[in-house]
Amino acid sequence: MRTILAKVAKPASVAALAIAALAVAPVAGAAPAAPEAGATITAADINPAAGTFTTVSDSELAIQGAGDGTPAGAVQWFKNHMGSTAYQGLCEKAVENAYGTTGVWASANAHWNGASPKHTTGTPPKGSFVYWNISQWGHVGIADGSGGIYASSIGGKIGHASSVNYFNNYRGWTPAAVPHR
Repeated sequence: MRTILAKVAKPASVAALAIAALAVAPVAGAAPAAPEAGATITAADINPAAGTFTTVSDSELAIQGAGDGTPAGAVQWFKNHMGSTAYQGLCEKAVENAYGTTGVWASANAHWNGASPKHTTGTPPKGSFVYWNISQWGHVGIADGSGGIYASSIGGKIGHASSVNYFNNYRGWTPAAVPHR
């Protein structure tokens, strides 16, 4: 990904990314990062009978910043980041970035607990948040509107699965909206 970034990103974009990286770099003696930063999804969390997944190679990635705050923009953000491993273990950050924000919820579980209304049945509409109870921090992705999802841990990358049941322990969904408390 770094090679792609160096070849296609404008110098100002590279500088902005470098500054952002410095802002989130760990500092000696600082408080630990949010727990989700170390969260991983294991093979036990995936239901292979639920459908297929799709990823693309790094050479096919599009470079794009934060989403535009709309459900369609959130889905497009995930499409533009297909194949990226940059959000592995950072599912909440990915869905927030897809909506053009960050730092609203500490984890997918916090998002699920704080968002409403909650739905446990039906096909989640395009851009809505979908949740799973698969770790102490949970997992969240974005619905494609056709029963599938985009998430940060599909085959270890941002990808698409054809069913919300790709991961085990599906919780449900909350409506599409820019994340807020």
